[in-house]
Amino acid sequence: MATARAAGEHGALFTVSMFASRTLEDIAAAATAPLWLQLYWLRDREVLAALVRRAEAAGYRALVLTVDAPLVARRPGICATASPSGGDPRGQCRRLGDVRHHQGRDGSRIARHSREQFDPSVTWADLAWLRERTGLPLVLKGVLTAEDARLAVEHGVQAIVVSNHGGRQLDFAVPAADALPEIVDAVGGRCRIVLDGAVRHGADIARALCLGADAVFVGRPVLWGLAHSGSKGAAGVLGLLIEEFDEVMALMGAPRVQDFGRAGVIAY
Repeated sequence: MATARAAGEHGALFTVSMFASRTLEDIAAAATAPLWLQLYWLRDREVLAALVRRAEAAGYRALVLTVDAPLVARRPGICATASPSGGDPRGQCRRLGDVRHHQGRDGSRIARHSREQFDPSVTWADLAWLRERTGLPLVLKGVLTAEDARLAVEHGVQAIVVSNHGGRQLDFAVPAADALPEIVDAVGGRCRIVLDGAVRHGADIARALCLGADAVFVGRPVLWGLAHSGSKGAAGVLGLLIEEFDEVMALMGAPRVQDFGRAGVIAY
């Protein structure tokens, strides 16, 4: 909720995880800027459909379908925690089953929970199933190849998130920024493209836009600000990124985002 307030302070879109430590309705009540809901494919399709209905009722504007996580990979850094955020995992997970008994020496609760709840057999055909149940725009998160980007467009998604899941799923996955140019070329303007991962400075935002992204997602820096001083800290991080981006635009001689292009990356 504090992150939602911070995003709203800067008019920034906030994508809420289905595993957030507060319910999606509580987060929506605190938000003053647009919200998207990030989903994982679940074995229990009625639970998934129910989450979608709740998101629609709460005013969420798009669904972000995570397609690079048929299961949550082993992450030693969080094996002793209840969830990646370190908070109470039951806020959003109540309807997915109690995760408290899943802790063990062989992985985190969320990792073991995902093996029981996530559907690893999902295919492109499942997008049609979801589209029949919602009018919200569909966004695919976790695309890293031109081939998958073309398939995403063919299956009617409104946006692609180029992401390697913060490097937490597969150690040797290509960095999102490296995959971005070929995906931009493959899509050819037929849907929106968002870069997710390794955005730490305003210059990272500028580079992503030069390479063809329409927007970027920011993850860890906002959490660092949140850990430091709550909503004020998260808003401070976002404000700093915006100030740095404005400065980079001036130094590049590009007063409008429309002036960005790959030549800018080559020049600098």
